[in-house]
Amino acid sequence: MRVLLSTYGSRGDVQPMAALAVALRGLGAEVRVCAPADEEFAKLLAGVGVEFVPAADPVRAVVTGGAPMTPEGLPARAAALTAAQYEAVLAGAEGCDAVVATGLVPAVAAARSVAETLGVPFSYVAYFPTMLPSLHHRPHALPGRAFPPDETDNRVLWEINSENFSLLYGPGINSHRQAVGQAVVDDIVRHVFTERPLLAADPVLAPWPEPSDPGLDLDVVQTGAWMLPDERPLSDELSAFLAGGEPPVYVGFGSMPMRESADVGQVAVEAVRAQGRRVLLGRGWADLGLVDEQDDCFVVGDVNHQALFPRTAAVVHHGGAGTTTTAARAGAPQVIVPQLVDQPYWGARIAELGIGAVHDGPTPTFESLSAALTVALAPETRERATAVAATVRTDGATVAAKLLLDTDRS
Repeated sequence: MRVLLSTYGSRGDVQPMAALAVALRGLGAEVRVCAPADEEFAKLLAGVGVEFVPAADPVRAVVTGGAPMTPEGLPARAAALTAAQYEAVLAGAEGCDAVVATGLVPAVAAARSVAETLGVPFSYVAYFPTMLPSLHHRPHALPGRAFPPDETDNRVLWEINSENFSLLYGPGINSHRQAVGQAVVDDIVRHVFTERPLLAADPVLAPWPEPSDPGLDLDVVQTGAWMLPDERPLSDELSAFLAGGEPPVYVGFGSMPMRESADVGQVAVEAVRAQGRRVLLGRGWADLGLVDEQDDCFVVGDVNHQALFPRTAAVVHHGGAGTTTTAARAGAPQVIVPQLVDQPYWGARIAELGIGAVHDGPTPTFESLSAALTVALAPETRERATAVAATVRTDGATVAAKLLLDTDRS
């Protein structure tokens, strides 16, 4: 069996697909991954021996370069991404027997159109529960489409969300579908998410709520998170820093440029030092760096979080699904500084589980970050994080791979 995995998003979207690719290959399938044409993604996939199909524009330039996309410009950008991703996925899916997709909505719609063109099964995957329709949670507001401030009924909010999906994404998706000889779709939400989506999230960290309404709830299959094993050693310099004192607090915001927090590195270093802790900065797309020449602070680039996080006192991050799960699996207390989409959800979950603190808002100050660190560094938080770590599953990618292969054979 040959499978094409498609995504257009940040590393948090690509790395789980790499994990699924490795699991599928271990079961005898041939796998290709279509992902943004960023060098780091090509390197990531080459490192695990998975064929890389470059997709549309490199995503890092889109996220970090220039002003953010305005709501007015989003429909045109969505239409362009749909067309570009369709061509990339179609080329990569030649000879494939199934297509699996995640990432930005237009890219997912393009991948589904490719599956229709080829006449092969299509599967959508979400990395967090609140991406999928359910009356148990509110939808995420789309850019420029805020919900009425006094509206609390989740059914109404999902109806508004569905209308917004159609307004922002429908014209581009349907125009392209017509161009390739496919029928237009009325319900963009159902079309993209499908009737039986996969949920690649740990059931303890991010449980899918029990269905309560057949008009909204889906036949969701929760597999567990797709974690890519990382065998890379830590550098000699980093190892020496870790061995040179008490465990540091790691601060890194992954693929978030942190535009609204120009001094976030300075704030983080000062807040961690005030707790009597050393600091380990992850450079990331926010380009964090040293703020002075004191030897209690060290900066790393791309690093093995699976090896690093167990050696930290706490992990301060943006709240991406992958970083949250890796830190939880390591038993490291967390401080989540949520920026967008799923990150407030993950912040709320780690607070509910007692394994860390969620920062109030996306822009940390010395006072606000210090308050969150006080919670995360408390002995009872470490004790709870250690207990939860033992419950985090590691077989999610294998579960999903077996499911996909069995479904195709049936």
